Amino acid sequence: MKLSVLDQSVIAAGETGADALKKTVKLAQSAEAMGYTRFWTAEHHNTNGMAGSAPEILISHIASQTKSIRVGSGGVLLPQYSPYKIAENFKVLEALFPNRIDLGIGRSPGGAADTRLALTDGVRRSLNEFPRQVRDLQRYLRDRDEAVKAYPKTNGLPEMWMLGITHRGARTAAENGTAFTYGHFINPYNGQRAMKQYRSDFQPSALLKHPKVNVCIFVVCAPSQEKADEIALSQDAWLLAVEKGGDTRIPTIEEAKRKIVTQADKEKVKENRKRMIVGTPQKIRDELLALSDAYQTEEFMVIANVHNFEDKVQSYARLAEVML
Repeated sequence: MKLSVLDQSVIAAGETGADALKKTVKLAQSAEAMGYTRFWTAEHHNTNGMAGSAPEILISHIASQTKSIRVGSGGVLLPQYSPYKIAENFKVLEALFPNRIDLGIGRSPGGAADTRLALTDGVRRSLNEFPRQVRDLQRYLRDRDEAVKAYPKTNGLPEMWMLGITHRGARTAAENGTAFTYGHFINPYNGQRAMKQYRSDFQPSALLKHPKVNVCIFVVCAPSQEKADEIALSQDAWLLAVEKGGDTRIPTIEEAKRKIVTQADKEKVKENRKRMIVGTPQKIRDELLALSDAYQTEEFMVIANVHNFEDKVQSYARLAEVML
């Protein structure tokens, strides 16, 4: 089993964006020491609780502060940008950190309409262009454009991954010959269908000859179930706030207890728990192995958005002890 990390650089209540970014780097260093395979940064915009708005910059810094772990994006919002510019950015990263860079892309629009327009400088772009943009990005990475080249030239290329939460996203990844990440932490219901679609439709490309997958899931691991449930309360409350469009900083456990009060909130927390595994190391090991069989994957990308940073680090450490 391979374990990797997705970190969204979420800001804990009482802290700053700078604090969150520093902790992302510390987490990457810890994950490398624990034996994790890759460490991906996220891209979010116009939200007060997420500091990771520029993954390429953060990737460069993390890679410079680590030695061997693969570092990448989970993922760049391709519909909002020029495929050519993304190719240039990641070729520079590949030149700086050979054989360590992952280029994860997503079809997400990046936010509400006003945020999307701010990202594109007022140009309205259709999400239907995404498959064409994927092909263009691959062409620029491989120097296959006759007139325009993406420099610098590199001996290798970043690994290209596509993030998806539906079978349609899986099909796009398959038809373009990219690796595929399924976001169980967003949609826990459609994963097996998506994976089956990806494998059945996969077409080898110059970047990838055989299907390659991983699955991203929330995990909170602690010595006891009671302790794990308590730590996860801050993540539960954070998810509620994200879904309501509220304050997206991670509350303390005490604040979370005050926020999760209505019956509707409690039902939503129960539903959201299907997006995660919360419990003891043995419970998480058992459930990940079961999901590994269901998804037919040997790699999980783990995310933990809890308030206390030490609780987060220890969660990853306990998971590594029983899985790696």
